[in-house]
Amino acid sequence: MRDASHTPWQQLAAIVLFAAITPTILMTAPAVAAQLAAQWQLSPSQIGDLFSVELGAMSLATLPALWWLKCVSWRVAALGAAVLFITANLLSMLADTYTHLLILRFASALAGGSLMILCLASAATTANPSRVYGLWVMGQLVVGAIGLAVLPGLFERYGLEACYLILAGLMTVLLPLAWNFPSTSPAPQAAAMTALPGSRWKAALGVAAVLAFYISLGGVWTFIGALGASAGISAQHSGEILAIATVMGIAGAACVSLIGTRLPRLPLLLSGYALMAAAVLLLLGQPTLVRFALAALLFKFAWTFILPLILACLADLDHSGKLMNVSNLVIGGGLAIGPAIAGRLIEASGGFAVLLVGGAVITLLSLALVVASRPGPVFEMEPV
Repeated sequence: MRDASHTPWQQLAAIVLFAAITPTILMTAPAVAAQLAAQWQLSPSQIGDLFSVELGAMSLATLPALWWLKCVSWRVAALGAAVLFITANLLSMLADTYTHLLILRFASALAGGSLMILCLASAATTANPSRVYGLWVMGQLVVGAIGLAVLPGLFERYGLEACYLILAGLMTVLLPLAWNFPSTSPAPQAAAMTALPGSRWKAALGVAAVLAFYISLGGVWTFIGALGASAGISAQHSGEILAIATVMGIAGAACVSLIGTRLPRLPLLLSGYALMAAAVLLLLGQPTLVRFALAALLFKFAWTFILPLILACLADLDHSGKLMNVSNLVIGGGLAIGPAIAGRLIEASGGFAVLLVGGAVITLLSLALVVASRPGPVFEMEPV
């Protein structure tokens, strides 16, 4: 059973701030990609490979974590990963070849992925995981929004090096917070207290729910701009709508954090998934500017509203950190699989209808999986 007390603010700060800084490159990908093309003269395929390496390394951090989560102090692991992150970003400023940059970005992302696993696992040990995961998502979105607003100006004046220096500087400032993570995972006997019959199957269903969620999310969101263009919506209008959608995303995560334990989780899950599926279906046909805007804003709000709830469901199944570690790999896999499948569906069907209907179906599949994974009776109305 979790401690009913509130999460100490130092631990909460460590979870939210480390999780906000580590994926900054991916959260600001449009600005960074444009600068790579302008400053490094990289081809689209090279830029794509570079981001794939970053995403892949963050996901692959799961594999060594299977060992160190139970054998190494989480505080020492956080400090080591943070130092590697700082070093890799400082050296990225000095990289003079594409290969060197690729290697250094892999190292930075591997360190960032390790920190992300620690943040996910630590949040699972808190008294109110859904609130912490809501802040976790909100922090990433806020940093991403600030980065997209600020980085283009910095790039114009100082080049890509400015981004790497800022990341190293911010992580240096956060170093003392590494000691606010739990020292280790919960004791085996404490974790065993929450074990339920069939819990491994429920854990598998929960992980499958996360995978389905990210496949749907990655597939639809990656091509939402192209869908708008095919419907005759200008790039300027589309860009403005998607920028506003970021604010809606922050609002979605904030709502979950504010609701806390005030409402049962099941109706929140049902509402969030219904909104996400409805948003996808609103994009069918040739959406007008108003319908496109409504769908984009609703989709981003629902996505960030649902995610903390799903992660909280996983936290109910395992407080040792192992399941959250696996979820890190699944998130990366879903983000990679979604766009790959979506692109082929668009090419094969000559339009977006199959993608959108499939996205809505996979979204509802994720709902069914996450509901089935919940401990106890499926429709028991437990608090968030």
